[in-house]
Amino acid sequence: MFERFSAGARDVVHGAVEEARRLDAAYVTEEHLLLALLARGVLDPLGVDRTAVTEGLALARRRGGLSRADEEALAGLGIDVGEIVARVEETHGVGALAAGPARRTLGSSLRSALGRPPAARTGGHVPFGTGAKHVLERSLRIALGRKDNVIGAPHLLLALLAHPGAPADVLTDQGITYAHAETTLT
Repeated sequence: MFERFSAGARDVVHGAVEEARRLDAAYVTEEHLLLALLARGVLDPLGVDRTAVTEGLALARRRGGLSRADEEALAGLGIDVGEIVARVEETHGVGALAAGPARRTLGSSLRSALGRPPAARTGGHVPFGTGAKHVLERSLRIALGRKDNVIGAPHLLLALLAHPGAPADVLTDQGITYAHAETTLT
């Protein structure tokens, strides 16, 4: 599939790997794809506030990467994610649920409870997590559906917007919807 990616899309994917390494993440995630799109200016024509996106992602990371839908589902079960985060951070420090190396145990427990992949890394290779793989696959389906011969960076953004999770929530908070991105970037 990677051979169908344009040079710009390949650059975004390589950038996502670098973002994962920079954040010392066990997997390349949707967040890393969004950060790479942001760093390469793909979101600039949409008028995105880079600082707000970065801060939104950092806040989601503090909550263990939970999306709004995750939080709402847990709230429906009587679980207050904000209270859990506050208690964990009170005991273990701010950002304890983030997926950094010293924090991986706490964050992994929460991700595991939600059916997300555990933190694991071999050598210098950073594998793609399930969500990021789904975004890459969806970008192919979007390109094929539009009868485009190549997968470009805008296809990656559209796939990211179509994938539920914290990165899509952060973009939505910035007023970036699938329809808006599709009409502006293509």
